[in-house]
Amino acid sequence: MSHRPPPPSTTPRKQPRQRRSAVTVAAILEAAARILETTGYDGYTTNAVAARAGVSVGSLYQYFPNRDAITRALIEQESGALLSDILAMEVQDNGQQGIRSLLAIAVHHQLRRPRLARLLDAEEARLPASAELQHNGERAAAVLRGCLEKMGLPEEAIANTAVRDVMAITRGMVDSAGSHGESDQQALLVRVTAAVSGYLAAIAR
Repeated sequence: MSHRPPPPSTTPRKQPRQRRSAVTVAAILEAAARILETTGYDGYTTNAVAARAGVSVGSLYQYFPNRDAITRALIEQESGALLSDILAMEVQDNGQQGIRSLLAIAVHHQLRRPRLARLLDAEEARLPASAELQHNGERAAAVLRGCLEKMGLPEEAIANTAVRDVMAITRGMVDSAGSHGESDQQALLVRVTAAVSGYLAAIAR
C-alpha cells in the first residue's frame, strides 16, 4: 500500500527576533505582494521574490521553506492588519453605527490593494487554515456580534446565523467588487451598507 508524502509545510522556518531580521522578512513579503500585483502567479517564484527584495535566495529560505509559506505569511499579515483596524475602531453605543464602521473598514481593506486581495482570497481557500487566521476571524466576529447585540436583534438570530450571514454578505460583495476592478470605495460602501441593512431589518421583524 503506497502512502502519499505529506504536503510541503507552509510554516515559516523561523521567526524574526531582531530588527534586521524583521526588516528582511518585511522586504520579502512586500516583494511577494508586488509581484502578485504586477504579474500574478506567472512571475511568482522564490527566486523572483528574493531578487525583488534584494536578498539572497538562501536568506529567503532561512525564513520561508517555499512559495506557499510566503503566501501564508502574506495572508496572515493582511488578516492581522484588518483585525487591527477593527480593534482600533471607536466603541459605539449605537450598534448600527458600529456596523457601518465595520463595513467601511472591510471595504477599505479590500480596495486599497484589490488585485493582491483577490489573489490572496483564492490562495486562502486553497491553503490549509492556520490557527492565527482562525483566531483573527473569531475576534472580528466577536466585535460584529457586540454590534448586533447593541441593535437589540433577537439573541437566537445572532447566535445561529446573523454573524455568519453579515460576514458572508460583506465578503461576497467586496470580493466581487475587487474582481471587477472597482476602485470607488464610497460607492461600494453604499451598496454593502444597503445590503446588510436590508438583511438586518428583515431578521429584526
